Amino acid sequence: MSLIVMKFGGSSVGDAERMKRVAKRIVERKREGNRCVVVVSAMGDTTDDLIDMSKQIVEGTPPAREMDMLLTTGEQISIALLSMAIQQLGEKAVSYTGWQSGIYTEAEHGKARISDIQPHRVMEALDNDSIVVVAGFQGMTEEGQITTLGRGGSDTTAVAVAAAIKADLCEIYTDVDGVYSTDPRIVKQARKLPEISYDEMLELANLGAAVLHPRAVEYAKHNKVNLVVRSSFNYNEGTYVKEETVMEQGIVVSGIAYDKNIARISILGVPERTGQLAAVFTALAEVKLDVDVIVQSGVVNGMADFSFSLPADDVEKALNIIEGIRERIGFREVTSEVGLIKVSIVGAGMVSTPGVAAKMFDVISKLGISVNMVSTSEIKISCIIDGSRPHEVIQALHTAYGLDTEVQAFVGGPKDRR
Repeated sequence: MSLIVMKFGGSSVGDAERMKRVAKRIVERKREGNRCVVVVSAMGDTTDDLIDMSKQIVEGTPPAREMDMLLTTGEQISIALLSMAIQQLGEKAVSYTGWQSGIYTEAEHGKARISDIQPHRVMEALDNDSIVVVAGFQGMTEEGQITTLGRGGSDTTAVAVAAAIKADLCEIYTDVDGVYSTDPRIVKQARKLPEISYDEMLELANLGAAVLHPRAVEYAKHNKVNLVVRSSFNYNEGTYVKEETVMEQGIVVSGIAYDKNIARISILGVPERTGQLAAVFTALAEVKLDVDVIVQSGVVNGMADFSFSLPADDVEKALNIIEGIRERIGFREVTSEVGLIKVSIVGAGMVSTPGVAAKMFDVISKLGISVNMVSTSEIKISCIIDGSRPHEVIQALHTAYGLDTEVQAFVGGPKDRR
């Protein structure tokens, strides 16, 4: 008898009929001889609706603690209804909130990290032959405060619970039937990958692929959780995320990701003094701003320029921080540019294959697009480029690296929020 964790996102349980279909799927797994723990997100647009409701009550930013109290109700609705649906099919089921499941977090409302899981209640219910339905996205501090885990929180909950109960498998059910070489909504010839390494999946997730959240992949890698991504709408084989994978002959790049929410900030005329870069990026880090690609020019007449990329939504906040340290840094000017995208290629085979980067630059240049910034690691290359023609760039790169295949059937739908 195997112990499995099954996670279903918001679109998978978006209405009563989908909820019943998910319950049937869970009961089938149980009757195959498995013990099942299910992690579920809020139904459909519930979270967005709750956020909108708070905006009707509060002018400005709502209190973080009360927002956590509000948003966690979405998952509580899901777990109660799903447990009822399972019971209607003749199986025992019990629903638990994050805190009832023993999920403890840091004291950081809105984006807490899991610090510990004490799954005693979950294991007792499993021993009682029940299907256990756990609310994703939520936990509790040591002081008893309810918290939420931020984006990707239900993925992270599922993987963390799987690690804590030593599950044989963690299944992430979503609105696509696996991990693709790129977004099938853009490239119809995108191929579904039968397997992918933790490291490749982590790079793709960090670079914009929305199938799995990076924190969930990190947790799976650290705890060696057997992970599979599959569709809740069909029974197709999914994609296995694992430590080592068999590299397909001739395929150096496994996937292409993109992020269309990119901006660039340039700080010009910075006097050459020790600690200038540290001062700027420390100030940005203190207000939790994520900075990605950093490029510094050569020093001319004692002055240097440097640029960095960041999410476009953070530009105004970053510019305010930089202006606040102008006197300390002594720079001449700060400029910003929006409307950029980051397109990235990822593949474990890149490290031992020359010419991979040259091909990427050549493909982009032949489209008449300039590369503004570049970032590399052993298994990825990212380019910051003008964002006016993203689909052309992604299609051209997908073809150039031999990733095109026969047109795949793609089950579309809204991305699962968590």
